[in-house]
Amino acid sequence: MRSEEEKMLAGELYLAADPALVKARTHAKQLLHRLNVTEYLVTDAAREVLAELVLHAGPNFYAEPPFYCDYGRNIYCGSNVYFNVNCVVLDVAKVTIGSNVMFGPGVQLYAATHPLDAVVRRTLELGRPVTIGDDCWIGGGAIICPGVSIGAGCVIGAGSVVTKDVPAYSLAVGNPARVIKKLEAAA
Repeated sequence: MRSEEEKMLAGELYLAADPALVKARTHAKQLLHRLNVTEYLVTDAAREVLAELVLHAGPNFYAEPPFYCDYGRNIYCGSNVYFNVNCVVLDVAKVTIGSNVMFGPGVQLYAATHPLDAVVRRTLELGRPVTIGDDCWIGGGAIICPGVSIGAGCVIGAGSVVTKDVPAYSLAVGNPARVIKKLEAAA
């Protein structure tokens, strides 16, 4: 029999109230409290907290406090990833972020979703992975919805709500976000 965490990461219905998941979220909240309240400044101690929280981050990963996530351990980042203040990552499914990616203030990445059936939704939840390619800039206040993939070299305009995949080297803006311009590939 698979654990609730295994079901969660597989994108299947899972019980968020499972004691192991509650324990993992509590641990993340304790680390976030240290980051967001105790450390708060860009210090070696803050970087140590982030390294314990986001286990799969490449070199030069940083999230300006306050930063929020569900687990942290389901966030996978390349090198040179920067989150500005007030970002949220609901990482109930794998959130993959390439290298050289910048997030403006208040960006929200949602891998969490819920069943459409109201009775099922009373007790069970779902997750869909989110993927962001290398060399992306996600403007302040943007929301990336569950199951979305953003290709390499993209710019997502401030305040955009990304509900569908965005092809590489695109500028996408609006609610819902739509591609308004192709961008030049990095040399």
